[in-house]
Amino acid sequence: SVAVGMTKDILLISHSNCKRKCGGKLESCSCHATCVSLDNCCADYGEYCVDVTPYSGSIFGGTDFVVLKATFNESSQIICWFNDEIKTVGYVDTDSRGHCISPLLYETGLVPFQISTDNGTTFSRHGAWLSVHPGKLDPSFKATIINATQWQYYGTPKVGGPLDMTWNTSQVRAEKVNIELWGYMEKGDPYSESWQGKWEYLYSLGRDQPNSGAFRFVPKTAGKPFSDWEVGCLRISPSTHPDGAWNVQAVWTEDHALAWHLEDKFRQDSAVWALDKCKAWDQLEETLPDFLSEIIDCPCTLAQARADTGRFHTDYGCDMEKGSVCTYHPGSVHCVRAIQASPKFAAGQQCCYDHTGAQVLTDDSIGGSTPDRAHDWGSPPFVKPPRVPGFSHWLYDVLSFYYCCLWSDNCHYYFKRRPSSDCRTYQVPKAGVVFGDPHFITFDGVSYSFNGKGEYTIMVSESKELTIQGRTEPVILTNGSMVKATKLSAVAMREGTSDIIEVRLGNPQDHLQVLQNQTSLSFSEQSWMDLKGVFVFSPNPTNVTVMFPSGAGVELRLRGGTMTTTVLLPEVFKDFTRGLLGKMNGDPKDDLVTSDGQTESDQGNAEGLFNFGASWAILNESTLFTYDSEHLLNSYLHAPKHHASFRPVFSIPEDPNDPLGSQASELCSGEGSLYCRYDTLMARSLEMGNATRVSFQSHRSVVEDLEPVVSCGWLSPPTNGKKEGTRYLQGAVVKLSCDSGYVLWGSEEHTCLGTGQWSGETTTCQMGPSPRELYSVCHQASTSLPLVADLLYATVCTHYWKSL
Repeated sequence: SVAVGMTKDILLISHSNCKRKCGGKLESCSCHATCVSLDNCCADYGEYCVDVTPYSGSIFGGTDFVVLKATFNESSQIICWFNDEIKTVGYVDTDSRGHCISPLLYETGLVPFQISTDNGTTFSRHGAWLSVHPGKLDPSFKATIINATQWQYYGTPKVGGPLDMTWNTSQVRAEKVNIELWGYMEKGDPYSESWQGKWEYLYSLGRDQPNSGAFRFVPKTAGKPFSDWEVGCLRISPSTHPDGAWNVQAVWTEDHALAWHLEDKFRQDSAVWALDKCKAWDQLEETLPDFLSEIIDCPCTLAQARADTGRFHTDYGCDMEKGSVCTYHPGSVHCVRAIQASPKFAAGQQCCYDHTGAQVLTDDSIGGSTPDRAHDWGSPPFVKPPRVPGFSHWLYDVLSFYYCCLWSDNCHYYFKRRPSSDCRTYQVPKAGVVFGDPHFITFDGVSYSFNGKGEYTIMVSESKELTIQGRTEPVILTNGSMVKATKLSAVAMREGTSDIIEVRLGNPQDHLQVLQNQTSLSFSEQSWMDLKGVFVFSPNPTNVTVMFPSGAGVELRLRGGTMTTTVLLPEVFKDFTRGLLGKMNGDPKDDLVTSDGQTESDQGNAEGLFNFGASWAILNESTLFTYDSEHLLNSYLHAPKHHASFRPVFSIPEDPNDPLGSQASELCSGEGSLYCRYDTLMARSLEMGNATRVSFQSHRSVVEDLEPVVSCGWLSPPTNGKKEGTRYLQGAVVKLSCDSGYVLWGSEEHTCLGTGQWSGETTTCQMGPSPRELYSVCHQASTSLPLVADLLYATVCTHYWKSL
């Protein structure tokens, strides 16, 4: 019997090598994601290391997703276990495919899950689910509230009537549906262990409704305790489930202020009700910690804000690329948010700009930039307030805006607690770039070319624990022949213990492929991913931006079959970088330093530059790259990291009989023309030459956008006066004047100087005679009472002349 048992175990192992071993590499086969392209997967890899479709959905849960490739029995009792915490009930369809239902979560990003087919006794299949912030979720995945303004102002003067909503009926596979209201609330003392957030089912607006994709209702006021819930959303779910059933297939509206269900007092006098709430919030803020001192300052200009992609990202609620619908920032055309939450309090920063590119401040406009006690996008490790994505922000920063500004006219309370941060201490990042075949421009502006073949350190900062590596490969012509020049084909990076992100040319080379820890990521459903210690944004197949907690950003763009890689580093990296992009310290003389500390001082020495670049070849022990093909294994992992036998052509091949020469001359002109011409003639491609030209010009534009500017800070109007002008950068002029019945003393105009100070004297508005009238007194006194006139002249009269 022992022998029989051993035989069964051996058969089980050979048949189920990947069971509970996903990500591992076994002796005879592999359960790692790279096994697919290496063609060495264990036979049951797809059965136990599962992919799903769709792979993403709202943080609210309720998405029904299918397990691919794996097979299930009709009798299987499926339980799906997310994050080792939350279990949902799945099912097997008529095609023997397994389904899971995503749960309501309090975090965003890739969430691991396991699948059981024996009702939760054992869990043998493994996968990952992408939980998405509701504001970033594609609209097709959400139910739509028609005329959101009516919903969120319902009960205020002149706003009423029926409310309408629609949804895609395929999101809920049922003939009849329930329409339910769910609310979010946080309980416990803020910033204590007892502080917890909770979504709860409140009540149903309709039961057994036809799944027609539309619902209309006339809202009624809610009694206690339901009216205490002031933010929430509606859920459409199959009527076969009881009211408020957790984690069932459903589609949700976006979260919103529940004006339409608030108590009778709100409808009787919404402004008074809102003012009471505003004052209560103001008193609460008095007791909470000050988070303003630890948030990052805003960029001074819209150009800086859009160029600083390592630290700031477009706010989806005010995006000039999508029509600038800035509900909470009227007068602004574009806002950005600081990507990282503040370190201690997980606070956020929002910066808004007008059509001139100037920052809008709350001291000047209701649409000004506002900081947030809770970052809208949440902050790792999520789960608890104030780090719960979206919802904590609603309670502490958005509802209060409704109380004080939108439902009543008391914005001074709000802006006292949420004042704009100006940009006087903002420091621009430095940009370095790799482009074309490949050419380098360091953080301090040194330009050179390095056409080595291998894997190299683009930049490394030991103190900041950031490493960026690049792989180059020979340029192949359309006829299949190899050119003695190389191009960047992959970039891998990591900060601290973050996930390793690798971006490489796809196959075919018309897109960029993104890998997380050697596993390919798909951006077909979502453009943004929260990963471990890193964010990745890919709005299209040729554009990827990687953002790290330090504020470092890496932009990768596919142009003309080559990868352009821009590295943006904030000031904290000053003096702490090495590699092919040099030492970031403002001194170009020490940029070309080899890995062993030798300086190449002659930028015109092609051989010397080649040796400098070769010194930055990485080691297999430190590589971040993925080797998931025979080509990569043989050419890079099991080969020299720098191929010394590959000698590039260092100078432009000039041939007066070459017809491409005149075309290259026409295409390539001005600064950077040398690089454009080299790539055109070496690659025999005007497309590649143009890509090099565009990349060079784009880098120059980024450098110009990131030029430091001087800000003098907000200038207040005098008491009993007003001002004209809301720009506060060097050269800006602000004019001051007084209200009727008041006289201006001091300077009528102030100019922002290069020192960061405003010109002129302090301006005040005072009641009484004007300076000119006082001068008349001086003049009369000087003819009749000389001694008195001397005293007056020394005081009043001199003040008059200064005020002119």
